[in-house]
Amino acid sequence: MTLSNVAALSQVEVQQLAADWYSKLDVHAPLEEYISMLAEQGSEMCFPEATVYGFDGFKDWYERVIGIFFDEVHTLKKVQVTPKGDKADVKVVVKWEASVWNPPAAKSDRITLDAYQTWVVQRSPQTGKAVIETYIVDSLDYYEGSARL
Repeated sequence: MTLSNVAALSQVEVQQLAADWYSKLDVHAPLEEYISMLAEQGSEMCFPEATVYGFDGFKDWYERVIGIFFDEVHTLKKVQVTPKGDKADVKVVVKWEASVWNPPAAKSDRITLDAYQTWVVQRSPQTGKAVIETYIVDSLDYYEGSARL
C-alpha cells in the first residue's frame, strides 16, 4: 500500500476504536482481544507508571493493572482527530473511574479523574483497520475527593 492510495482515517473510525478500547478495559477483556487494536510494529504506550513497547510490553502492563484496579468505568469525553494520510493525530479525554484496594485497608478507594491523552492512530497495512501506534497519557486531572494513584 502506498500513501497515495490509502484512505485517510475518519473521525468515525477513530472514535469507534477509542470506544472499543475503553469498553474492553472496563470488562478486563481477554488479552488477545487487544492484538487487532495495536499497531503490528513499533507501538509505544506511555502510562503514568511505565512506558511500554510492542504487544509484549502492553501484555505485561495489562496483566499488572487488571490485578490492581476493579469496577472500572471509562467515559469518552473527547476524541479529536487530525488526519495525516494513513495516520491521524488524536487528542483523547476520558473520564476514568476505578476502585483499588490496598491491604490491609478495611475498604477500597475510588479513583475518579480525567485523563488527557495523545494517540497516533494508523491504518493497519495488514487489515486496513484503525490501530493504535502511540498512546501517551499527557496528564491526569483528579476529581475532588478522589483517591490518588
